[in-house]
Amino acid sequence: MATHNSSQDDYDYYDYTTGITGNIAAPCFQDNIYAFGQKYSPVVYSLVFILAVLGNILVLCVIRRYRNSKSGGACAFSLTDTFLLHLAISDLLLAFTLPLFAVQWAHRWVFGLAACKISGALFSMNRYSGILFLACISFDRYLAIVHAVSSGWKRNTCHAQLACAIIWVICLGLSAVDITFMQVEEINTIGHQKAALCMVWFTENTTQWQVGLQMVSIILGFGLPLLIMLYCYIQIFRSLCNASRRQKRKSLRLIITLVSMFVVCWAPYNCFKLADSLQRLGVVVGSCQFLHVVDIGTLVTESVGLSHCALNPLLYGFVGVKFRRELVRMCKGVLGQRGWLGMTEWKERRQRKSTGSFSADSENTSYSVMV
Repeated sequence: MATHNSSQDDYDYYDYTTGITGNIAAPCFQDNIYAFGQKYSPVVYSLVFILAVLGNILVLCVIRRYRNSKSGGACAFSLTDTFLLHLAISDLLLAFTLPLFAVQWAHRWVFGLAACKISGALFSMNRYSGILFLACISFDRYLAIVHAVSSGWKRNTCHAQLACAIIWVICLGLSAVDITFMQVEEINTIGHQKAALCMVWFTENTTQWQVGLQMVSIILGFGLPLLIMLYCYIQIFRSLCNASRRQKRKSLRLIITLVSMFVVCWAPYNCFKLADSLQRLGVVVGSCQFLHVVDIGTLVTESVGLSHCALNPLLYGFVGVKFRRELVRMCKGVLGQRGWLGMTEWKERRQRKSTGSFSADSENTSYSVMV
């Protein structure tokens, strides 16, 4: 989201995406960046919103159906399902903020200061929490497959609820920055027209805060979860080296997909944020062309990262045979028809008879509806 520093003079430039500001030898005009954002952001945010809402509501419905079929209450099913439940809620809350910012880019911010602070806090909180829940899922897969502790761990899944509560509290604390610094500010756009934008507004005396918070975002929002995922999935793959060739091939494909999608979605955005931090610290001298590339790059790559909340239901739900089976049963219950649903169930029965499926292996080790 956009940030800005309040100190400006005739030779300061304005950044609509990252808020880079400073005194330079000649003015850097950034109107074309705002014009690009007006055309690009509303379309992308709206598309991500639709896909994320549909996908994550579907995941929540399947989890609820599976949970109702079990006994034992909140602690009855696996850690994976617990984390996936919170992940779907996090992605859903993040998606609900996107239409507000789509309207902002298409027109201006019209929802007031309170909505600006709340939506900004929800945006940050759920971006952090979604990524941290992915890391928790990876760690659960590591425990279930590498150490084969799922059956004993299953009986203590109330601990997972506690872990989720801790994650929510941490992310709420991180989002307090947005509640503090989010403001609705009038800025000059093309033709010196005024437009109100909801943005994180840093004053000249809080530049160190801005750099520090960006580094925290890079570490907690990308670096640490990536290290956890890489370690867990490498250990999982090593533990499957004694499996059959077909099983190993399917497992490797799934592991590469999970890690690669996370890296592809979030690595570019964090690279641009790192470049922004280095420029603010004076490590990199930013010319107008450099600042322009950082602005456009941050705007585009942030939307790519946000698309991860729409891809999560596909990656962590539809890869599982049990999830597809529960989905088919739910649809049959709603539609009351067999048709192609019956054909799908027949195909899945054939798949379950085949040996060496990572998803089937996960069923035996996770007690999860999802993977």
